[in-house]
Amino acid sequence: MTDYLSLIKQPITEELSDFIELFNQSLDHEDGVLGQALMHIRQRSGKRMRPMLILLMAKNLGKVSLTTQYAAVGLELLHTASLVHDDVVDESGERRGQASINASYNNKVAVLVGDYILSTALLNVAKTGHEQIIQELANLGRILSDGEILQLTNTSNQGLSEEIYYQVIEKKTAALFEACCSIAALSVGIPADQLDEIRDFGRNVGIIFQIRDDIFDYYDSKDIGKPTGNDMLEGKLTLPVLYALNSTNDEAMISLAKKVKERSIKSEEIAELVQFTLAHGGIEYAEKAMMDYHECCMDYIRKHVSDPCLKDAFTAYLDFVIQRNI
Repeated sequence: MTDYLSLIKQPITEELSDFIELFNQSLDHEDGVLGQALMHIRQRSGKRMRPMLILLMAKNLGKVSLTTQYAAVGLELLHTASLVHDDVVDESGERRGQASINASYNNKVAVLVGDYILSTALLNVAKTGHEQIIQELANLGRILSDGEILQLTNTSNQGLSEEIYYQVIEKKTAALFEACCSIAALSVGIPADQLDEIRDFGRNVGIIFQIRDDIFDYYDSKDIGKPTGNDMLEGKLTLPVLYALNSTNDEAMISLAKKVKERSIKSEEIAELVQFTLAHGGIEYAEKAMMDYHECCMDYIRKHVSDPCLKDAFTAYLDFVIQRNI
């Protein structure tokens, strides 16, 4: 299999190393519960998909600066804080196969750790000295919270709307990737009124990312870090099952879908709904949607990325998002 991550990192190796050093420094803390919790978070750092997108976009549009780096650290910390809080809201015991902060400690500690990380994000973005970047990150925090609340209220809505699904993922995931691209552009001096295509690219990447994440829920794999049907267990109906339900109007399955939203569904019923989705083209439909957004992203790359190494990196980034297994 192609080593996509190496291709992505190739033009930003030094810049990514600088980012990781700054990020880890920002979460360095003396011993104690907070220090232990922050160490736990540093150790589960993940692939750095959002910071890599910031660095790639900044390098494509200009040059990665210290402003870019502080903005990237601020965004990644904001994202990290939102995940810590989301795990409390969702009562999740795991995050990508590792114990969540609320599971390792308790909800009170998790909320306070999330608050600490959020404050650290604000400190870092303030170091940019760039008013528009600060506004961008502050607004992102509002959008992420809005998306969480929309998702929570949608669980009590008996409708099976793809429109609502996209509204949620645009606020919860796509907004993050959109902000990656916009703050990268702002950090290299691109005027705010010239960001539309750049924002669209980031938003489309984020939608691809979330649809792929949602598809994981229909397959059992310990690599993914969540059991099959976990989204349904949390009251969420994602694109594959929404398509299967809306295209068949199967009354028995719609009844189970309502039980998902009511959080009253049993594990064997979730398994039944998962199998129904697989049998009625839900995965194929979601994958086609991903590829439609992928083509929009490739169109941007063809038009606006001229450096061959960066073009390969951006293309590998998209391929990794679509083909990843975690």
